[in-house]
Amino acid sequence: QVQLVESGGGLVQPGGSLRLSCAASTSIFSNYAMGWYRQAPGNQRELVARITSGGTTNYADSVKGRFTLSRDNAKNTRTVYLQMNSLKPEDTAVYYCNLRIFRTQMDYWGQGTQVTVSS
Repeated sequence: QVQLVESGGGLVQPGGSLRLSCAASTSIFSNYAMGWYRQAPGNQRELVARITSGGTTNYADSVKGRFTLSRDNAKNTRTVYLQMNSLKPEDTAVYYCNLRIFRTQMDYWGQGTQVTVSS
């Protein structure tokens, strides 16, 4: 069973920056995608950004140019970072780390971390 441990998040003023981190509890040897989703009150959970084991990165249109997803380069890569710049009030949401193992189609989720952008 894979556990995802998130850190980061908090309260920031509009235009500010935050960095989220997500670490998987075990090494990942299968092809996978790892990244972040978010859910604001009354809205569905949506993809923010993810990176595949092959290195392909996808971003939601609403965060392109402002958010950057990266991962560590350790042999068994299992930590991703989401650098969020130029934050807007509409970025306010609970952010969830996600890991999808392609072979099994299993999804693993972190516990969620609150990001609030407000003056």
